[in-house]
Amino acid sequence: MFLVMGITGKVGGATAQHLLAEGKKVRALVRNREKAANWADQGVELVDGDWNDTVAIEQALKGIEGAFVMLPAVWAPSPDYKEAKGVIANYVAALTNAAPPRVVALSSMGANRTSGLGMITALSLLEQGFRNLTSPVTFVRAGGFFENFLYGLQVAQGGVLPVYYNPTNRKSTMVGTNDIGAQVATLLTGPAWSGQRVVELGSMVSADEVAKQLGEVLNLDVKAFAVPRAGWAEAFQQFGIPKGHTGPAEEMYEAVNAGWMDLGAEGTEHIAATTSARDVFAAAQNAAKV
Repeated sequence: MFLVMGITGKVGGATAQHLLAEGKKVRALVRNREKAANWADQGVELVDGDWNDTVAIEQALKGIEGAFVMLPAVWAPSPDYKEAKGVIANYVAALTNAAPPRVVALSSMGANRTSGLGMITALSLLEQGFRNLTSPVTFVRAGGFFENFLYGLQVAQGGVLPVYYNPTNRKSTMVGTNDIGAQVATLLTGPAWSGQRVVELGSMVSADEVAKQLGEVLNLDVKAFAVPRAGWAEAFQQFGIPKGHTGPAEEMYEAVNAGWMDLGAEGTEHIAATTSARDVFAAAQNAAKV
């Protein structure tokens, strides 16, 4: 039995799918059973609770072979990242008491740093918080998700994909969530390890390459356009981040553009991506037709 946190999201869902495909039993901690009903139909054991319930997390950890844990995405965190700190404290308490045989935690490229990361600060805090766990832990430092470009299926119909990567021909680490799920499942079910490991997951891809692959799916000539730095705050507000709270998202992309999230941090292993941006765009487009 393996515990998967965030099963109703893309990464948790991909992890569960890969585990189920291997014939493994899966347990999930869920706030809303109705939202997770399709997982129950596939044989997933649902435990009521959420990230803020230490007792529920510990209950879900009982008797498992391994756990996949992640933080909920918070695009407008408090200045002190209290949301992440609270979830991390709950995880640490539960994982300390339950001490599962292995833990895989979703992190991010750049989480080896401790400042100037914007939203990724939460994952740096996660890695720091898990340092003293007795369970073997692997941090999967994933690149930027190709799924974050899915807005392009609508907005790029005119041949332009607005991005925050500048310059657009500079490569940074990117990955599809299916690859993350596959790697997490491999770590949970594969050979045991001791201590703590860090896996960098993804391949070096530019925004220009993403735009080109989007164009292949749309049958258009699509070019990446770097949104001017002065326009970032307004653009993020259009994505739903409240005015005055876009700083962490802005700082994150500044860190990407500064090269802080490139492959090759000391003491890490690297797993290349196998899913392309083209694959992600095509799958989303096909799903929309169903």
